Amino acid sequence: MEKKWNVKKIAGMRLFMPLVCLLVVLLVNVITTPGFFKISVNNGVLYGYIIDVVNRASELVVLAVGMTLVTAASGGQDISVGAVMTVAAALCCQILSGGAASATAFQNSFVLAIIVGLLGAAVCGAFNGFLVAKLNIQPMVATLILFTAGRGIAQLITKGQITYVRVGSYKVLGGYIGKCPIPTPIFAAVLVILIVYLILKKTTLGLYIESVGINSTASRLVGLNSTMIKFLTYVICGLLAGAAGLIASSRIYSADANNIGLNLEMDAILAVALGGNVLGGGKFSLMGSVIGAYTIQALTTTLYAMNVSADQLPVYKAIVVVIIVTLQSPVFKKALASLKSGHKARKTAAEGGNQ
Repeated sequence: MEKKWNVKKIAGMRLFMPLVCLLVVLLVNVITTPGFFKISVNNGVLYGYIIDVVNRASELVVLAVGMTLVTAASGGQDISVGAVMTVAAALCCQILSGGAASATAFQNSFVLAIIVGLLGAAVCGAFNGFLVAKLNIQPMVATLILFTAGRGIAQLITKGQITYVRVGSYKVLGGYIGKCPIPTPIFAAVLVILIVYLILKKTTLGLYIESVGINSTASRLVGLNSTMIKFLTYVICGLLAGAAGLIASSRIYSADANNIGLNLEMDAILAVALGGNVLGGGKFSLMGSVIGAYTIQALTTTLYAMNVSADQLPVYKAIVVVIIVTLQSPVFKKALASLKSGHKARKTAAEGGNQ
């Protein structure tokens, strides 16, 4: 029983700093924007800063989940996820751009477009996985190929134009389902988290990913197919990037290859780091990355509320992120523990001298 309690205690400590960081950012929001947590209903739809944070973070949450698995298994990051989002959006919107003669025809083409978009993103993930897992190319270098070429591929698909979808039903994915007041992307993000969490907990995949990330050679010697496990994480990451791309394109009712997912790959990596995950691979916390994603979006909303321009936003965000990551770093924690133990030793010595 004691051992079980210790494991739960360690898991709780892993989420402690990410939660503290999120609470600090939310506290700053409350101070700078007193009505931050105020939620109102207008035309049957929920409005408010906090709703906007949770809604706008949906794509980042989906990306962070995939990035967590890739980081844990390969000890590297997939910097192509933003470009993969555009590929999925381009494929989906290109199929739907002609509209539909009837509701049934649209329904069929909508399902086809979603499947093709997700499959295209999964193929991109498989390409990255092949380079990393099979050819042993460093992840950052391997994924740099699609990071550079992905948006060009999307431009070829859309013939260099912003592809608009003229069917109102396509807005559901990035908007609202019927009269439901909660934005659909929030449901999509929660669904992704639940599915991946259940797969990791109910199967041995999570354990295998951690084992390969900690020591790929040792995992192979005990019978694990480390190559396939790494490959699989990149396919999942690509698939989730595709899902994020479909949500993003539905929000703007079009496929904009130049702007969809722009710089989101960096935010996804930051979300993993803020979640307390080791970027070198191994043990990971899925919920920590989710918390990190919401922290980044809350920070972005805070800076916009403080009238920080979009050009200056990365500078302020970088400063805050550096502080947060430093507070979570093992070196800082070790130094803090050393100072604490030293203070305790001096106090004990002082008390002994007084006696």
